[in-house]
Amino acid sequence: MSHFRRELVFSLVIALVCIVLGFVDIGHIQPAPQGLRHRALITGLDNSSVRVNLIVKTNAQYLTVKLLDGPHKGQSLDVVNMLTGKMELDEFYETGKVILVEYQVKNGKPANAMARGYYRLRLQLILIALFVILLLAVAGVTGLKAALSFIFAAMVLWKLFFPLLLLGYPPLMTGLGIVALLTAVICFSVGGLTRRGLSTFCGSMLGLLLTCGLAVLFSRMFHLHGAVRPFAEMLLYSGYYDLNLRDIFVASVFLSCSGAVMDLAMDIAATMDEIKFQQPDIGVFEHMRSGLRVGRAVTGTMTTTLLLAYSGSHITMFMVFIAKGLPADNLLNAPFVAAEILNILVGSFGVVTVAPFTAAVSAFLFQLKKTNDIPDKIASI
Repeated sequence: MSHFRRELVFSLVIALVCIVLGFVDIGHIQPAPQGLRHRALITGLDNSSVRVNLIVKTNAQYLTVKLLDGPHKGQSLDVVNMLTGKMELDEFYETGKVILVEYQVKNGKPANAMARGYYRLRLQLILIALFVILLLAVAGVTGLKAALSFIFAAMVLWKLFFPLLLLGYPPLMTGLGIVALLTAVICFSVGGLTRRGLSTFCGSMLGLLLTCGLAVLFSRMFHLHGAVRPFAEMLLYSGYYDLNLRDIFVASVFLSCSGAVMDLAMDIAATMDEIKFQQPDIGVFEHMRSGLRVGRAVTGTMTTTLLLAYSGSHITMFMVFIAKGLPADNLLNAPFVAAEILNILVGSFGVVTVAPFTAAVSAFLFQLKKTNDIPDKIASI
């Protein structure tokens, strides 16, 4: 089977799996009661019941809206917008805006309508489409495979990983299995069914296994209970009292750094691929040293990747501590901050070590068989 045909078959299989996952429901979780959901234009407001305490709004905002699509398009109805006082969850609406409305049908007419936020679904689809177009324009066929890998990763997390955790499967083993699956599909999809793809996969998994081990060790030494993640307490109150939140937290550590690990592993594997192509007679140890020299340069910039990513997502938290004038000891010793420090540093261990792991694996794999083919066709597995 030719190289192109193998790549095509592999991509078609992944696409088919994505379609199948769309119909999978392994959790068998009873869906919450819901009605019809459609776009609606706000034509009137009643804020008389809204209670304002400084910047916090509570109680209810009453809206009059006109449905923009669905079986009741053009009809007007009253909508309730419940305000809980949590600014990260509440939205306060204005006339002329388009929102998502959920409502029931009684006697053929819409009733009991609730506001479900500003309508963003079309913009999200447009953003996804622009992202795929950019990938295709920049990377061509490889970009298409990257987009397919992106969709596959999202489907596996949503349809397999999260439901399996809710069903009580061991978070660490389940997480490692899911990460191994995602790593294999992404590495072989982008890197091809070649020694380059295999090197990327092996180097990534070695780095992630190290990350997992360190996360298990230090989460216990830090005395982190796992409920430091947002919505963890709400998850327990939803009836899942037996979940092992600490192991779920550990799984989130190596899952969250897996993308950066695969990125660096692919860089090193592609470099090793090119070195072998340009110098077919290079020895295994010289090949490895060349890869390590490249790895040092790449690692120099990658070490701050997780720090900037996690710090950027917690800007307001750090600003609160600084605004209150609290000492640094209090900040760093707080459990939720300690959890992020563990996340950053342990994840960085995986990012840093994946370079030598991938260089070593690549050097030995590319030494197994010499070839003068173009890099994309090197010694397919």
